[in-house]
Amino acid sequence: MRPHLPRALVLATALLAFVVVGLGAYVRLSDAGLGCPDWPGCYGQVSPLHAAGAIAAAHAEEPDGPVSPAKAWKEMVHRYLASLLGLAILAIAMLAWRREHDLNRWLALGLLGLVVFQGLLGMWTVTLGLRPAIVSAHLLGGMTTLALLVWLAARLGGRAWPGRSAPAGLALIAVAVQIALGGWVSSHYAALACADFPTCGGAWWPDADWLAAFGMAGDPGFVALVAMHWAHRMGAVLVLLAVGGLAWRLLHEPGQAGTGRWLLGLLAGQLGLGVFNVLAGLPLAVAVAHNLGAALLLASLVWLYVKRSRTT
Repeated sequence: MRPHLPRALVLATALLAFVVVGLGAYVRLSDAGLGCPDWPGCYGQVSPLHAAGAIAAAHAEEPDGPVSPAKAWKEMVHRYLASLLGLAILAIAMLAWRREHDLNRWLALGLLGLVVFQGLLGMWTVTLGLRPAIVSAHLLGGMTTLALLVWLAARLGGRAWPGRSAPAGLALIAVAVQIALGGWVSSHYAALACADFPTCGGAWWPDADWLAAFGMAGDPGFVALVAMHWAHRMGAVLVLLAVGGLAWRLLHEPGQAGTGRWLLGLLAGQLGLGVFNVLAGLPLAVAVAHNLGAALLLASLVWLYVKRSRTT
């Protein structure tokens, strides 16, 4: 086997995972998560085209409901690409089992286990009616799949990068926590619980039910949604400090200025998209871009952390 084939396969699969994450965000944010209310097919068929009659009947009965031809196609295209991603990861795991070109066997097998669990989460997301905890877990699973693919690709050849890995690791943890908070906000439709910026309802510290916000007491009423939203904003401050500090260090390290500028650009874009989402009322394109920006920032930090860890 040509030595560059496994690396090309891993990189292509990581790109596919990025697309699947973005499409998943688009499906969720356009309220198409139940466009096909069964799993794995659509009304028992392999495609919305074959299920056109059932979809039309459901849409006619409830025109503003979760089922329509457009929503069904969004949901099923996401499933098709997720299935293709699963097959690609299976191929990577098979190559790793044969120890092709230094593919890490246990990392690849862990990826395979994760993508199987992701399939189960996708099924439960639909069959259990978009429960927030499962929707959030599905989002995190997709981001983790992307991160592990990037991790695997970064280990395959190429030179190590000089410098300490700890600052990159700290920034990576901050971004991972922020992604989890963002998923929780999105799955509870709390993105507009605070419709102004930088305050929330005109207050610098709004009334918020923190226990209910994270499932520790009562039902998540509006003040719980405020708590979710405000936690995500506070997380953004931590990301600003961790990633911004890392980028500043890189700008002053020999040969790392380009990476520092890249991280600063991603960070500025993410903050701008987040603020615009609030002030503009969550436009679909901007909300999807915010999800993709988070995925790109996560992937960049994983790559940097792995490359720097190889020198220690």
